[in-house]
Amino acid sequence: MGDNVAHLQCPSLLPSYPPRAPPVLPARTLTRAGKAGRVPTLMRPSPPATAAASTDSPGPSPCDDAAPAAAGVKTPAPEAHANWSALRRLLPYLWQYRWRVAAALAFMVAAKLATVSVPLLLKELVDTLVPPGGPNRLGLPEAGVALVVLPLGLLLAYGALRFCTALFTELRELVFAKATEGATRAIALQVFGHLHDLSLRFHLQRQTGGLTRDIERGVRGVQSLVSYLLYSIVPTILEVTLVLLLLGLKFDLWFVWITLAALVLYVFFTLRVTEWRMELRRHMNEAESLSQSRAIDSLLNYETVKYFGNEGFEAQRYDAALEGLQRTRLKTQATLSLLNAGQQLIIALALVAMLWRATEGVLAGRMTLGDLVMINAFMIQLYIPLNFLGVLYREIRQGLIDVERLFTLLDSQREIADRPDAVELRLQQAPEIRFEDVHFGYEREREILRGLSFTIPAGQTVAVVGPSGAGKSTLARLLYRFYEVGQPGQGPQASGRITIDGLDLRACTQASLRRAIGIVPQDTVLFNDSIEYNILYGRPDAGPEEARRAAQAAHIHDFISALPQGYQTAVGERGLKLSGGEKQRVAIARTLLKDPPILIFDEATSALDSANERAIQAELRQVARNKTTLVIAHRLSTVVDAHQILVLEQGRIVERGRHADLLAAGGRYAQMWALQHHGAGAASPSPELPGHEAATIPP
Repeated sequence: MGDNVAHLQCPSLLPSYPPRAPPVLPARTLTRAGKAGRVPTLMRPSPPATAAASTDSPGPSPCDDAAPAAAGVKTPAPEAHANWSALRRLLPYLWQYRWRVAAALAFMVAAKLATVSVPLLLKELVDTLVPPGGPNRLGLPEAGVALVVLPLGLLLAYGALRFCTALFTELRELVFAKATEGATRAIALQVFGHLHDLSLRFHLQRQTGGLTRDIERGVRGVQSLVSYLLYSIVPTILEVTLVLLLLGLKFDLWFVWITLAALVLYVFFTLRVTEWRMELRRHMNEAESLSQSRAIDSLLNYETVKYFGNEGFEAQRYDAALEGLQRTRLKTQATLSLLNAGQQLIIALALVAMLWRATEGVLAGRMTLGDLVMINAFMIQLYIPLNFLGVLYREIRQGLIDVERLFTLLDSQREIADRPDAVELRLQQAPEIRFEDVHFGYEREREILRGLSFTIPAGQTVAVVGPSGAGKSTLARLLYRFYEVGQPGQGPQASGRITIDGLDLRACTQASLRRAIGIVPQDTVLFNDSIEYNILYGRPDAGPEEARRAAQAAHIHDFISALPQGYQTAVGERGLKLSGGEKQRVAIARTLLKDPPILIFDEATSALDSANERAIQAELRQVARNKTTLVIAHRLSTVVDAHQILVLEQGRIVERGRHADLLAAGGRYAQMWALQHHGAGAASPSPELPGHEAATIPP
């Protein structure tokens, strides 16, 4: 009840005054905030990446039970100055629309003036209908009295003022909608871009559900914060001031003191109780985030759940999270009821005191019946924004917290950042790639690569083989600069370097580096879109015909053409509607379409059958001609034509050479070859899955 208007007024006499929620509008066409790079930057020197605040709305709101805290990042509750710093960082976005902001403020002030004028007209209307001496002093029937004394002009003015209240409010919403949507779009776009700029390490450690919730709630928080703070607080204070002035000027100061006392007591009670409720709200939002994250994680791993028959186990985990959420919600609802009851008690006492004082004045002849009606209307009219102040406080706190969480994502440190003097990598032909004494570890305590040095000559193919965990795929990640060489906390001087045509990767921009490299990864993940979209992702400006040629080269065109929707067939979430081999051929097609000077094949044919593997291997050899190519493989039969083969074990190169030379040497490579081809013959590569060559070892 504390978030609704009390049913104390007579609907036929008093103005309708519903609290307005912040507008949630559909996406609009490109605004000034998104054009020509004119998005104002929010970036400042970033402290070490910390999580967003986990505090939430300190009290009930129109969406009190529908705003779970995001679980992407976790930190202690933000301090007040941190919340208001978020507001300061929001102002540059609104400054672009300052004329719209000013116009919206003007409309809001006009709406408040019209609202305050309604009770004044209501008083005149009542006093006119009940003149001194009563209606029959003219000697006319009651109907005749009404026709004679009915102030038609006052009625029309009364209706016009009520209409103006709604009209000016809607004009405010209309004028300000573009400013709100433009600011939220600019912020959301900047956060989205920044998340793509963060390192692979950040995304491997994130909780997808919690992170997307952070962004969603942050954008919504911007809308509610701007709407409530700029266009409800100031007009409400203006309305309260006008009403108090009118009461003080037209009547005695007792009406002012009673109103002020109710206002102060109401605000004090609301703030104290909502501050107390903050901890409960925080716990409820954490419980809701936990349940949401568990549900999303379970559904993303749908196949794994089915493989192990653990549907019951997943349901138990989810139910445990829901049980904790239920307990916290019940506590939150109990405190909400306490808050609402206290608010209504304060308002009821103030209303009784005001009406008692006004009734006494009417009986004493100091006031008219119209004055009594006007005071009642003013009191109800004040009660609405007074009650709305509680909602405003809670929504503003909620918005500040949500926006602060969004800005915390923007403040996350970019582990891999371009140097100020970074240059564009421009390759006219296939380059030479050198790994020079490269050390690397994902964690400080565990070194993956130990002083690795080798060269991939321009236009040649180098293959890296070895057992799982030797660090083969790490080479591709370092070449893409998803990680810097070295270990966390280690200086770059002791880590070695990777160069392309003599240029250290750290000296060129990441965008130009990645444009020059194409990869067919071992674990292919596709977008939830059409097959054509996923192929064209290799080069978005290419046309459908080029996509089909790439599909033919990847030996998947016939399969696609046989589908009912052809190239427009949706591949499903992460490409799960396609088999592993089909996904891998789509990945091959989009890399062939990109046609970069540097190629990386990370188990590029691991999910294919032998016949398709041979056909695609021949195509890949043709594509790799005159390109600098790094091949990562478990199946040795796929690398026999490489110019050089490196055998990697425990982060070190233990052998290197061509296929025939390594077999003749009888070392580790020869042992791996014998194990993979035992009982199958050298011409029939074993079809085992990547990393499972040990399964072919006889007992």
